[in-house]
Amino acid sequence: MKRPFSLFIFMALAILPGAPTSAQGVITSPKEQLGFNIGDDYQLANYSQLVDYWKKLSRESDRISIVDIGKTAEGRAMLMAIITSPANHKNLAQLKDISSRLALAEGLTDEQAHALARQGKAVVWIDGGLHATEVLGAQQLFEMAYQMVSMNDPETLRLLNDVILLLAPVNPDGMDLVSNWYMREVEPAKRSMAGLPRLYQKYIGHDNNRDYYVSNMPETEAVNRVFYHEWFPQIVYNHHQTGPAGTVLFAPPFRDPFNYYFDPLVPMGIDLVSAAMHNRFIAEGKRGATMRSGSLYSTWWNGGLRTTVYFHNMIGILTEAIGNPTPANIPLVLQNQLAHQDLPAPIAPQLWHFRQSIDYAITANRAIMDVASKYREDFLFNIYRMGKNSIERGSRDSWTIHPKIIAAAQEAAAKERTAGSEGASAGGGRFGGPAITPSKYYDMLRLPANRDPRGYILPSDQPDFLTATKFVNALIKVGITIHKATQPFQVAGRSYPAGSYVVKCAQAFRPHILDMFEPQDHPDDIPYPGGPPRPPYDNAGYTLAFQMGVIFDRILEGFEGPFERISGFAKVQAGRAQDAAGGAGYLLSHQVNDGFVAVNRLLASGEEVYWVKQPFRSNGKDYPAGTVFVAAKPSALPKLQKLASEIGLNFETAASTPSGEAFRLRRMRIGLWDRYGGSIPSGWVRWLLEQYEFPFEVVYPPTLDAGNLAGKYDVLIFVTGAIPPAGRAGGRGAAEEGGTFREQELDIATIPMEYRNRLGSVTATKTVPQLRRFLEEGGTVLAIGSSTSLAEFASLPIANALVERQPDGTERRLPRDKFYVPGSVLRARVDPTDPLAFGMDDYADVFFDNSPVFRLGPDASLKGIRPVAWYDSKKPLRSGWALGEGYLDQGVAVIDASVGKGKLFLFGPEITFRGQPHGTFKFMFNGIFYGHAETVTLR
Repeated sequence: MKRPFSLFIFMALAILPGAPTSAQGVITSPKEQLGFNIGDDYQLANYSQLVDYWKKLSRESDRISIVDIGKTAEGRAMLMAIITSPANHKNLAQLKDISSRLALAEGLTDEQAHALARQGKAVVWIDGGLHATEVLGAQQLFEMAYQMVSMNDPETLRLLNDVILLLAPVNPDGMDLVSNWYMREVEPAKRSMAGLPRLYQKYIGHDNNRDYYVSNMPETEAVNRVFYHEWFPQIVYNHHQTGPAGTVLFAPPFRDPFNYYFDPLVPMGIDLVSAAMHNRFIAEGKRGATMRSGSLYSTWWNGGLRTTVYFHNMIGILTEAIGNPTPANIPLVLQNQLAHQDLPAPIAPQLWHFRQSIDYAITANRAIMDVASKYREDFLFNIYRMGKNSIERGSRDSWTIHPKIIAAAQEAAAKERTAGSEGASAGGGRFGGPAITPSKYYDMLRLPANRDPRGYILPSDQPDFLTATKFVNALIKVGITIHKATQPFQVAGRSYPAGSYVVKCAQAFRPHILDMFEPQDHPDDIPYPGGPPRPPYDNAGYTLAFQMGVIFDRILEGFEGPFERISGFAKVQAGRAQDAAGGAGYLLSHQVNDGFVAVNRLLASGEEVYWVKQPFRSNGKDYPAGTVFVAAKPSALPKLQKLASEIGLNFETAASTPSGEAFRLRRMRIGLWDRYGGSIPSGWVRWLLEQYEFPFEVVYPPTLDAGNLAGKYDVLIFVTGAIPPAGRAGGRGAAEEGGTFREQELDIATIPMEYRNRLGSVTATKTVPQLRRFLEEGGTVLAIGSSTSLAEFASLPIANALVERQPDGTERRLPRDKFYVPGSVLRARVDPTDPLAFGMDDYADVFFDNSPVFRLGPDASLKGIRPVAWYDSKKPLRSGWALGEGYLDQGVAVIDASVGKGKLFLFGPEITFRGQPHGTFKFMFNGIFYGHAETVTLR
């Protein structure tokens, strides 16, 4: 009889494996390979050693094969081990095909899907080392591979027969960096991971687990290719550290809220797998595992390795466990000594050794493989069932119910109760609970206008179609099917040109499509009436189409057209650049982000490039302020033609030079702040500048403190966390992310000489005076997020807009129970006539994360301070969660300020956040050129 896919079966799961038996010395143990056991105190192995060991195992055993899945940012090969029975290895291609067909759910009947599920094997992904200082995840990969290829007990053989295990170190660069740093000390007791000199992913460090729907990093793209194009695992287990204080680890189930877009079988599947894990921990006497309220993890947010899989009908598991090669104590947390549903087996305070954590990790791994084995057919069929559900929902009218929809119905019902109507709600019954609302209000939940779209169309004539193509390719990287129109067509009374992109929702990964196009409506998560909001795990709103400034139409009815499926990545047609034939030059739209690549290349090769300051007319059409003009020279045309061919840019011929004033651009000497240990926001900007080919160098506090900045740089960029809050003598900004150490705890003698010139912080006493001098001498400073505190150091008439007046006349920052906007997308009004906003529309979606909001003093304009973007509504929320958003009304988001001969540009929102908000990149790109651009008269 087929077992039901249900949480309530977990008690029937196997408890303990049999005693391991080796293969008579054929399989090399980790100790024989490394000289120590995995988990020994003060010992860490690096990625190179893992590669060597796995390759040896693959020569010794027919249970394991090693494949290369991509390259890291530093150029290392990313290897993945495939571990399963020898019989399965001989049939991998067919088993992979079965997994793919079931996950995509295309053209299958339920009977065919059941037959494939019977033939297939459960595919389980287990990784480690994503966050490289969380060393447990990487080290357990040695032990797990060894046990699975060397043990011959009945359970292991069953797991090998029923499951294909994909075992992967997902941050090889970081694993080498961290392990080598820890092991650099000869004396074991002195070993420490403190003071890592740089981020453990080349650009983004800890944010490498925040990249999984946009796939900016090569490591992310490699993993997503395995998940959504090759193997389609039914279960994904992502190891992390560290466990909540007073426990050993957190393992799901997760706390609310869960996202409304993914299939309800996802949270049920998580509960099933999680129950198997907790059951096995307790059965093996491994105490101290907590769940749900034991930590902050939810399933709301898309973008992490284990969270993006939810929107692809996969079961994502996260654990956060203690463990370090340097022994440490489990502290006493009294409330964690009282057993309860979310911590059924408390653990006593004790000295904890790394090997104990390795054992917990292996138990978790085997528990997941065990439940995958016993419910193999269920997992395989249910991923098909979820995919089929998505295809069906995308093929008919369907609704996703959000909190705002419920709130509207509740408000209508409350008004009727107040009026004394017969439709008044009844009580919740004998045991209390929510009020019962008359069924007629159910229709309010399914208003025709609130239907989920059947698809989306991205017209090819939108101003920045190249960025729309990047958005589409981000979808393709995570397995979304995209079509392209081969000729003009009409849908819902609107005409679309050939080349437009079409995203239909009738596909297996529909939840991800909706999550990338539709606004997130995060519920108000408040633990008790009047209490402060409970912070979400990561962002509350992040709609990628909004962030990237993509123009699209939501199509509510079924539609067809002359569409062809895109194979591989979407490619734009080559642009055009025709010979000016005696003309004055060439015109390029400022609306296209990739135009900055062209500007940088042209300036680097000595061409004359201008921004026309006022709107003008040429070639019988109107051009907006900021249009790029490239002077006609014999050397220019071949470069423009190459840019048109390679990037897809269009250069129009200008018969005559535009009249009036223009900014003449020149190559900037750009300095980007960073610090010892690395700043994640700075790393993202470093990556971004490289993508758009801006020349720059990284600048550390000692260089800033040394002065003569105007002799070295034209532009300095300070991201969130660089500038300390005004009124504090020194140290890092309060909002800084990704810190890996406390500098005062470093032993400078242990820091390699090549890194010592990075030590120190921006301070009010030493650094800020140098920055003011730089501005006054004509330099340009771009300050983002918390670093906008520089405005106060510069004594500008700018104040915090998010304050309330007290009875005594003083002002205080709004408390969190009155104003709270965690990571969300807001709509801001923009003045595109200011050069800082050239190429932008009248409105922009900005990423806001409790960001600064400004109020200008009455004399601000007289002092050369101009608002460039502001919130012009009491409801600026586009996607996410906002309490008290009315306080934002008329608050200023972006400022163009003059300081002496220089320019200070203040960006409250995170305009470069995680390399995602392409719609606000122009703020930074424009700021780089604008501050030092020379005003000239063209004719």
